[in-house]
Amino acid sequence: MYVGCAGWTVPAAHAGRFPEGDSHLQRYSLVFNCVEINSSFYRPHRPATYTRWAATVPKDFRFAVKMPRVISHQARLHDCAPALRTFLAQVDQLGEKLGCLLLQLPPGLVYQPRVALAFFDELRSLHEGPVACEPRHASWFAPAVDRHLRDHGISRVAADPARTPQAAIPAGDPALQYLRLHGSPRIYYDSYADASLCRIALTLRQASSQTTRRWCIFDNTALGHATSNALELIDCLGASNCSG
Repeated sequence: MYVGCAGWTVPAAHAGRFPEGDSHLQRYSLVFNCVEINSSFYRPHRPATYTRWAATVPKDFRFAVKMPRVISHQARLHDCAPALRTFLAQVDQLGEKLGCLLLQLPPGLVYQPRVALAFFDELRSLHEGPVACEPRHASWFAPAVDRHLRDHGISRVAADPARTPQAAIPAGDPALQYLRLHGSPRIYYDSYADASLCRIALTLRQASSQTTRRWCIFDNTALGHATSNALELIDCLGASNCSG
């Protein structure tokens, strides 16, 4: 089970919960066991940067890395082999600490089987590790799409707020469940109430013979609530009286 934030900022209000360290990433990694790198969506990072990040964190720490917008939003999954190879050559420097790739799709990207399946085939020819996909157009939330995702070993993110009811439920490959919590009702800004966090904890605790990894990433970073909510969720997971 992995609980963390989108980014490793240590807000001043919560600095006392984090040990001293040489960098924000090191301090963050001594409290949380994972992080989602969002900056890779906007710009590439040098392989040496990923190597340095991997060397900074404990052995069991894992990174989820968001795939570049040049793939998801500009090319819209068309003819992405060169961009995929470049990106994977960079993130491969994380080694065993690369926990997951995250593919977030634009809200207007309609599911087109020919395009999507060609992209998934190309991705899987280059990368065997866990992949989570966060589609945002209603056409992606259909049983046939779920089968296509499962066939390619790709999990569908469970997102909050959910654009459709199905978007709140993980689907695709059941081996990985990836919860991505953006803040509700105001996306990126609002905090989650204690009752909501305990319900999330119950979801993460559910036994499953198929699921081997569960991720919960807080993306409500605008006012620093991601850090407080992730800390509170860890506390709730460790509390014997957390009943939701």
